[in-house]
Amino acid sequence: MAVVANMNSIGDYIRQQREQAKISLRQLAEQAGVSNPYLSQIERGLRKPSAEILQQIARGLRISAEALYVQAGILEDRPGDSGVRSALLTDPHLTERQKQVLVEIYESFRRESQKPPTAEVVAVIRDRPAPDETLVSDEPEPGEPGDGANPE
Repeated sequence: MAVVANMNSIGDYIRQQREQAKISLRQLAEQAGVSNPYLSQIERGLRKPSAEILQQIARGLRISAEALYVQAGILEDRPGDSGVRSALLTDPHLTERQKQVLVEIYESFRRESQKPPTAEVVAVIRDRPAPDETLVSDEPEPGEPGDGANPE
C-alpha cells in the first residue's frame, strides 16, 4: 500500500512534483532561474516564495502556476469546486499531463452544466413525450403488411 506524503507546505508539494518529474534540485533551479540554495530552502519550508518565483518554478516543473498558488495559499481553490480540482492537482499517482487533462475535462463539464439551455434544447424537451406515453403512428412498421417493403 502506497503512503501518500502529507502536503502540509508548498515546499513539500514542490519537492514531490520535482521527484515525480525525475528532475534534480539543480536542474529545477536552473530551469526556474533561481539559485540552488534558495530552491532547497523553499523545499525545506525555510523560505516562502513569491508568486513570481512560484510561476518560474511551475514553468520549470511544467505544471500550472495556479496549482502552486493554491498550494501556497496565494489563490483559493475556485468556489463550488467541492475539492475535485485540489484532489486532482495533488494526486501523486497522476502525471502532470494527466492532471491537466482531467482538470480541463472537469472544467468543461462544469461550464456546460452552468449554461442556460438554448431555445432549441428547450423546444426538444418540451415536445418530447412523457416517459409513460407511447407514440401511436398510422404508418405500418417495417415488415408489416402495407409497408411497401414486402410486395406480395
